[in-house]
Amino acid sequence: MNKVGLVQHPDFQKHDTGGAHPERPERLKTLHAHLDATGLTKDLITLEPRHVDTSWLEKAHTPEHIANVKARCTQGITYMDDFDTRICPLSFDIARLAVGATFEAIDAVMDARVHTTFCAVRPPGHHAERDHAMGFCLFSNAVIAARYIQETYSLERIAIVDWDVHHGNGTQHILETDPSVFFFSIHQYPHYPGTGRTDETGIGAGEGFTLNAPVPAGSDDAVYLRIFDDIFLPAMHTFKPQFVIISAGFDAHRSDPLSATQVTESGFAEMTKRVMAVAQDHAEGRLISLLEGGYDLGGLSRSVESHIKELMNG
Repeated sequence: MNKVGLVQHPDFQKHDTGGAHPERPERLKTLHAHLDATGLTKDLITLEPRHVDTSWLEKAHTPEHIANVKARCTQGITYMDDFDTRICPLSFDIARLAVGATFEAIDAVMDARVHTTFCAVRPPGHHAERDHAMGFCLFSNAVIAARYIQETYSLERIAIVDWDVHHGNGTQHILETDPSVFFFSIHQYPHYPGTGRTDETGIGAGEGFTLNAPVPAGSDDAVYLRIFDDIFLPAMHTFKPQFVIISAGFDAHRSDPLSATQVTESGFAEMTKRVMAVAQDHAEGRLISLLEGGYDLGGLSRSVESHIKELMNG
């Protein structure tokens, strides 16, 4: 059985978005209670995140954006420019902790303390653009993690696999000229944020290193897995990533209020299995997973359970 790490911290539940907001602290509270109740927590290796310096945030974002997030939190403003992205005075530091969770996960994989790690973090990151927050996201956790891998461990080719039901527009746009990070996204389309068409494949040197797989409302496990088998796996066998990052949103679940797709817990397990196979074939098993969306509390908790169990079985 694989040794699987779990990066968690009580401060992630202090990112206060307001009681009626979909991306609320109860997501993690319920998730951790579920993992405890199933006995899964005791089989995981708990890892402690750390706050990252703002210099790491600049690997993905402009200084002006970083300063804007910090200033709004300091001033007690409760929202970012899109209004839907809610914040509190602690949110800037908690977002830096979310990025730091990915760093700890990477270090634990690279020094063989664990085989792989799941990062139970808030706020999510894949909608955050280089110069502004959006879609509940402040900073691009996955992109900054990729830069940390490249700069700290001198690995050149990173794959980011995003199965959140919403297209990871921020991840794509930050990376779209970069051939060293392959971005794959499977997502409901048309749907928020309106990006992620199949003809969005990268720009300049990055052409061909973005792969979008938009799926219609109603798409189920069979649709998702067929795309993984027929489109994702061949692309990965060509790219040959040296480290794999999963942007693991679970809002494609059939019970989620923000989607119209029909993925089940079994579907998430099967997607996990396929991504792990890529990591085994090309990256010496190096893989981390970080939480993005997922807003039905029961569906989220059961899906993460299935995801982690597959990480352990791999």
